[in-house]
Amino acid sequence: MAAADSKKVVLAALTANLCIAVTKGVAAVITHSGAMLAETIHSVADSGNQALLLFGMSRAKRPPDKTHPFGYGSERYFWAFVVALVLFTLGSLFSLYGGVSKLLNPTPIRSVGWAYGVLLASMVFEAYAMYAATKAVNKERRGRSLWRFFVESKDPNLSVVFLEDAGALLGLVFALAGVSAAHILGWTWADGAATVAVGILLGAIAIALLIRCYRFLIGESASPEDQVHIQDAIDVVDGVKEVVSLKTIHLGPETLLISMEAKLTGGVETVRELEREIRSRIPHAVHVAIEPA
Repeated sequence: MAAADSKKVVLAALTANLCIAVTKGVAAVITHSGAMLAETIHSVADSGNQALLLFGMSRAKRPPDKTHPFGYGSERYFWAFVVALVLFTLGSLFSLYGGVSKLLNPTPIRSVGWAYGVLLASMVFEAYAMYAATKAVNKERRGRSLWRFFVESKDPNLSVVFLEDAGALLGLVFALAGVSAAHILGWTWADGAATVAVGILLGAIAIALLIRCYRFLIGESASPEDQVHIQDAIDVVDGVKEVVSLKTIHLGPETLLISMEAKLTGGVETVRELEREIRSRIPHAVHVAIEPA
């Protein structure tokens, strides 16, 4: 995915979450709802997360220098990892703490109309952000299942925002169920149970993101699709007798390094032609090193 498209998705999510955080915060103070407080913290954490993703994108644009000759593309992986940590600590653990406290000391919800209104309004805002993220994901996954996209995509921002938005929508459903049960059925414990459910949901999403970002940070090879493109380039270039060694690693979402050792029947022109062929098929193959065996 182009960096510009990824940035649009993050900005859409940031705009929506800022609006949601303010409305939820007002409702949490008025209603004394634990679920509403958990959802407020969730939205504040999400807003901060999107700001961190934008910060990482900005830093990743810095040109290569003496200390970082391959550039700063991996900054996006690092800040996505930080986002997952924030989601786990500030989002999940705080919600679990608040939910358990509410279960041990349940209190009735005040001004329940505020809670309903804010939750429904938040769903509208979140649906907008989810629409933007889903549209971007569908464009990027090109027929792959969501699971395959999540595993194979090299863009951490899109995965983070999509999972955050999906978790936010589901969390709102939990909060609405908890508030409704406490109001209509008189189950004061339901508000705390909903808060715990939100915490567990955020924890599961955060752990999935931490595992994915960890793999980015330790170095991940080219996607299966790009590996096919590399092989196609090798097949169409005359003079490539045998590939002895082929190694690839992503230094950032749009920065792929390819190191190849091959037996060539041609000379320098064969090497240059193969480099051009690979780059024409994989624009983000920024660094291509081919060594004759």
